[in-house]
This record gives sequence, structure tokens and C-alpha cells, in this order.
Amino acid sequence: MGLLGKRGERASARAGGLLATAWTRVRPALARARLPRSRRGQRRLAQALMVACAVALAPAAWLYTTADARVRTTADAPARQVAVVFGAGLWQGRPSPYLAHRLDAAAELYRTGKVRVVLVTGDNSRVEYDEPDAMRTYLTGRGVPDGRIVSDHAGFDTWDSCVRAKKIFGVDRAVLVSQGFHIRRAIALCRSAGIDAYGVGVDAVHDVTWYYGGTREVLAAGKALLDAVFEPDPHFLGPRETGVSEALAADLTVPGGAG
Repeated sequence: MGLLGKRGERASARAGGLLATAWTRVRPALARARLPRSRRGQRRLAQALMVACAVALAPAAWLYTTADARVRTTADAPARQVAVVFGAGLWQGRPSPYLAHRLDAAAELYRTGKVRVVLVTGDNSRVEYDEPDAMRTYLTGRGVPDGRIVSDHAGFDTWDSCVRAKKIFGVDRAVLVSQGFHIRRAIALCRSAGIDAYGVGVDAVHDVTWYYGGTREVLAAGKALLDAVFEPDPHFLGPRETGVSEALAADLTVPGGAG
């Protein structure tokens, strides 16, 4: 089990079913297809395939070009006032193992003085499902004061979380925390949203969910590029919130060093 638990398994099963259905429909057409016989036709086909591959790979190339140099570890991450931790699913109301690893990294950044405030952003679209509150509880259990944790309950996807961090919570510079397969997309999107972002890519066991997440990122890169270009509004924007500025101004005894 990993990042999304049963939800990940269901998604994988749906994806497998869709692929099987698509193959059933496409296979007869492929069987009837004939390759061009002339050299000119074959050359055009090869050129079309090369263009298609370039278009398909362009979003992933953009992510690496934009973000790869900004991926760090907890040890060499730059000091920033705010860490942003993205939700990654709950198991029976508690952070999934993948989310727990992200939160452990954020707690370490706080303990070592790299950050002063942790913004937890996730899904709270249902009363019975509250990622930010579960993340807050986990962090306080790891020594992060409650007054240094700020919750964003409308981080429904990575783009929404980045835009809301900037526009709603006033975050200009941040260290982002996620798994390695997701962190480049998070960095690229938050930079597109106006945040000077570096990221900590948390190590994870290469289980079924890890491979599912990595494969999903290839597809998600396309949406990320569209989000960066067209800059759509998040699902829910809402009024400006002062949680981050108040947490930074709070008179608490914390490690120093974050700037």
C-alpha cells in the first residue's frame, strides 16, 4: 500500500479497464491499417510520429527544465519562512504513509530552523474527509507548535494549492514538500503562480503506488503546462486570509534561521 491506499488501487483498476476497452476498440483498426508503400509516404509517417512524440514529451521536458535545479533535500534546502505540504490521502482519518513522509520532512525543516511556518494544503470537500486537520494533528505530534501551522482546506489539486498559497495566504517564497515523482510539477506550478519556490523531494518505497504516481505524472505534466499558460482560477479562491502572517508574527519560541 502507498500514497492513496484503496483509492489508488481503484484508480489503477479503472485505468486498466479503460486501457483494455481502448485496446479492444483500436485493435481492429490497427489490423486494417496499412503502412505507406512509397518512400515519400513512409517519410511523412516517420515525421508525423516524431512530431507526435515531441509534443507528448514537451510538458515533461518543461517540468524538468523549470524545476530540476530547484529540487533539494531537507539538509540543503534554502531557508524560507514557509513550507508548503501537499495532501496525499488519508487512511481511516490519518495521513497515508506517503503523506506521513511529507509531514516528517516538514517537521524536520521546522526543527532545523529552515522554515518558521508550515502551510498544509489539501482536500476538505466532505465533512468526513479533512486532510489539513489530519496533517495538523500529525505535525503537532512531531513537535511543530499548533500556532505555526496554517491550514488551507481548498487545496483540491496542485495548481489550486499554489495559487491559493500566493493569492489567499500571501506566500511569496516557500519550500515545497512532496514525493520525488511530484515535486517538480509542484515547483513549476508554484513558480508559475508567482512563488519563488524550491522543493524537497521525499524518498519513498518503490511500490505499486509509487509506479502509479510516476506514470500519472507523465499525464499530469500536460495539464500542468496548460495551467501555467492559461492560469485558470482555482476551484475556490475566496477572500484573503491572514493565517500565515499571523503565524509568523506569533510570539513563540522556535528555531531561528529562516528568512
